[in-house]
Amino acid sequence: MKNNRAKQAVVLLSGGLDSATVLYFAKAKGYLCHCLIFNYGQLHKKEIYRAVRIARAAGCAYKILKINFPWKGSALLDQKIRIPEKVNRGIPATYVPSRNIIFLSFAASFAETIGAQAIFIGAHAQDYSGYPDCRPEFLAAFGRMLKAGTCSGPGILAPLLHKNKSQIILMGAKLGVPFGLTWSCYRGEKNPCAKCDSCYYRAKGFKGAGLVDPLIKK
Repeated sequence: MKNNRAKQAVVLLSGGLDSATVLYFAKAKGYLCHCLIFNYGQLHKKEIYRAVRIARAAGCAYKILKINFPWKGSALLDQKIRIPEKVNRGIPATYVPSRNIIFLSFAASFAETIGAQAIFIGAHAQDYSGYPDCRPEFLAAFGRMLKAGTCSGPGILAPLLHKNKSQIILMGAKLGVPFGLTWSCYRGEKNPCAKCDSCYYRAKGFKGAGLVDPLIKK
């Protein structure tokens, strides 16, 4: 029988350290978390398995939702598009068009069905410098849309929004996030490539936090 007294939340869980930190943050705030993991045809499918391990480690229920972007349009979906190895200004090739709009829409439907009051997403400052669907104004607008277009109007919560990667890592460390289970690399190989922009930000974040990345072998 559902415990209607418990605060419930849907957490978008990708397998990366940002979404893992958000999951542990939501748990610390007393939410009963339901993790939503997307298999959307990403070439780095390793993140899906990592997300499952993180959800289990946190003791949270999870669902894997398989969807398809047949038109591709991103280096994460199309092998013909080169994954950037340098951090450039503008929208990077790893941007998946309207991905967060789609993910949040599924999350909203899930939240309404189970009576969840909140949807957590790991968008943050370094993402919204290049990804338009991570911008504060987008998340605020999406929240207003849910209040106008749904019965329960679950809130969109992005607790990392104004934090950089080092600050996120320090926050995660205090929350007990198992960083060794997370995966950030856009290449789903045995070890992180240490070349893609996601690896770059992760390495810079751990260095800035004064911590050692458990995925990097000495």
